[in-house]
Amino acid sequence: MNTTVHVGIVVNPSKTSKDSIEDALASLDSEGDEPRITWYETSVDDPGHGMAQEALDAGATVVIAAGGDGTVRAVAGCLAENGSDASLAVVPLGTGNLLARNLEIPVGDLAAALEVALHGHTRSIDVGWAMGAIEATEHRYAFTVMAGVGIDAHMITETNEDLKDKVGWLAYVESLGRAFSESDVVEVDFAIDGAASSNTSAHTLIVGNCGTLTGGVTLLPDAVPDDGELDLLVLSADGVGGWLDTMRSMVWDNGVKRMVMGQDEAESSESVEHQRVSEVAVSLGEPRVLELDGDDVGECAEVAFSIQPGAITVRVPHN
Repeated sequence: MNTTVHVGIVVNPSKTSKDSIEDALASLDSEGDEPRITWYETSVDDPGHGMAQEALDAGATVVIAAGGDGTVRAVAGCLAENGSDASLAVVPLGTGNLLARNLEIPVGDLAAALEVALHGHTRSIDVGWAMGAIEATEHRYAFTVMAGVGIDAHMITETNEDLKDKVGWLAYVESLGRAFSESDVVEVDFAIDGAASSNTSAHTLIVGNCGTLTGGVTLLPDAVPDDGELDLLVLSADGVGGWLDTMRSMVWDNGVKRMVMGQDEAESSESVEHQRVSEVAVSLGEPRVLELDGDDVGECAEVAFSIQPGAITVRVPHN
């Protein structure tokens, strides 16, 4: 690698240590001159945004997010806000590692992920934004994979990890079963792409830039990280019949049948609605949890989601 390349490593010290990363770097085969590396540790108060900014200010051309989904989200948001030409590289060290899984970046292998970070090729991806008031304070958050409101938005993305590994889709059936007993349907007004708002009753609304969860399960089958659109999923199941329809739609119509028959687009049903949008403003009858890439950031009653096309470049494996 050319000596002018500057790599800033933003590391979450609760996930790994600088020594562990240095050991993994030392195990890699050298490809030319070594890069210049600078180090930045995240904190409880700042999961990575400020550290990524420091790396950019220091001239980094690659910024490695070494941590969980929260670290990746914070670094990606900083790069997108700056319109930076620096590339994001992901060293996944969390439990979900959602962006890494969607981009086929190695999970559970520190050296392999660093190899991609240093020597992979780059691709552009979109970044999603969520703007809403959390505890009476307006916030603007980036997300790279999925965001949503509703008890089940968090429940779906954070389904039991052991079950995901063992039984895949069945883990989400179990999660939806728990959701049936714990969720309340609320009135939802949402305005899509600047159109007049419409009203429905729902318990969960999810927008996605990528569609795959842990366990290889595809929640949003039409989601593509570089198509300039968000995929919108509205779940409105109410009662046993509605939840059975939800499970059939998600597991069969947009799972098994889609895979076997090669369908081009996701199918909606009475309780499951799929749409493609550029932006959507959501107003809820009562506050619900806002989830961003698997993280619960608090409750809100109004939130606007939008997409920033081609916002950042990411280091990914060579095909």
